[in-house]
Amino acid sequence: MSNFNNDDMLVCRCEEVTVGEIKEAIRQGACDITGIKRRTRAGMGLCQGRTCEKLVQQILRQELGSSPEEISASTPRPPVRPVAFGALGGGGVK
Repeated sequence: MSNFNNDDMLVCRCEEVTVGEIKEAIRQGACDITGIKRRTRAGMGLCQGRTCEKLVQQILRQELGSSPEEISASTPRPPVRPVAFGALGGGGVK
């Protein structure tokens, strides 16, 4: 497990969320991925958490002293990948 001592380190590049912001969200009561998302927007950017969710899980485990089984992944919500509005509306992309 990594040691997240540098509070200035970026965890979520899309939303520019740092280790310190995630730790503060945990101090405010976040105890799972969804709680972190609601407080920091980590995992809500263009990548939808594909690059940062594992790091957020590790920070949660480290800060809460939890096992991997206790910290589950977030619930996937559509769109899972970026989609053009034209594709959603049935029109072609021009």
